[in-house]
Amino acid sequence: MQDPLSPAPVFLRQALDRYPFASRRRVVMGKRGAVATSQPLAAMAGMEMFWAGGNAVDAAVAMAVALTVVEPTSNGIGGDAFALVWEGGEKGRLYGLNASGRSPAALTPERCVGQIPAYDWLAVTVPGAVSAWQALHRRWGRLPFERLFGPALRLACEGFPVSPRIAQAAEATYLPLPDPRHEAFKAVFFPQGRAPRAGERWSSPLHAQTLAEIAHSGGESFYRGELAEKLLAFSDTTGGLLSRADLAEHRADWVEPIHTDRVSGTESFYRGYTVWEIPPNGQGIAALMALNLLEGFELGRIPYEAGERYHLQIEAMKLAFADVSRQVADPDYLRVSPAQMLDKRYAQQRRLLIGSRAIPLAQPGVPQGGTVYQKAP
Repeated sequence: MQDPLSPAPVFLRQALDRYPFASRRRVVMGKRGAVATSQPLAAMAGMEMFWAGGNAVDAAVAMAVALTVVEPTSNGIGGDAFALVWEGGEKGRLYGLNASGRSPAALTPERCVGQIPAYDWLAVTVPGAVSAWQALHRRWGRLPFERLFGPALRLACEGFPVSPRIAQAAEATYLPLPDPRHEAFKAVFFPQGRAPRAGERWSSPLHAQTLAEIAHSGGESFYRGELAEKLLAFSDTTGGLLSRADLAEHRADWVEPIHTDRVSGTESFYRGYTVWEIPPNGQGIAALMALNLLEGFELGRIPYEAGERYHLQIEAMKLAFADVSRQVADPDYLRVSPAQMLDKRYAQQRRLLIGSRAIPLAQPGVPQGGTVYQKAP
């Protein structure tokens, strides 16, 4: 780390004065680490881990746990998680973690005919987020696992002021939950019988109990212990599809991150940077595909806020998501490999579809290749 009193490198001094977009945010500087997330209280949870002697992984897990309390409409214990972790300094290695949950074994294709209801057991997969917390901490964590839950437990027990945005999201979540099966959810997140209002102090002792059990058991209770049994009992009584084997056999997978390089292989991918993502079933490959498409345009000559620049970026994402919607699936069953989807020749073909007018409905293409992608055991 550079001496805080020494002059900043030239590239950093230039970055400090460059703000291409209208924003109230400015560069943040410090010498004891930095974190970033969507909620200030969750960010404080991460900094608390640094102050306690933890590392970046401790901070990231603590923030993820805290977000289940302060942003429960977007980040739940029952959700999934992906992670990219760089280890080893300048000549280190990038690791990828896919902790998305698989579908229950009882969820057969015959059950999924037509539109899957958003608030139904058919939409539920095995929760993967807790396994991500476990895997990341086991590999890199410095502080005790339970210590990472301290800020979240404090927020859930003592409460915190609800922000306007979270109040709006909570209201939007509360309204479409008329089914009796949702009463247990409401008891945890809407204990007053309604969504919390902006400025109110919100707390959830029941949520705190669940987090405390996860912390105390190192996460095992969630998949093979008391919490698993409670989850299975609720599933059985409300028409759910989860089984004991679904939970007990769940695992987070270490995966090889994907990126894309110039055809020559001698330069970093995009305008001097290499962009990395988690491979499918994650959808981050859409960003790489869009950047491949944009590589054929001279964006540098177009002002940041110009309509032409937005048009090119939107069309690139349309085409990328059309392919992702068709091709991205469980990695054990992919019909097209990530390498095929990121092939520069394929991007060159698709780029021809971007003109001066918007594509009304982008259609998927057909990436060419000689092999079918199979995940290594």
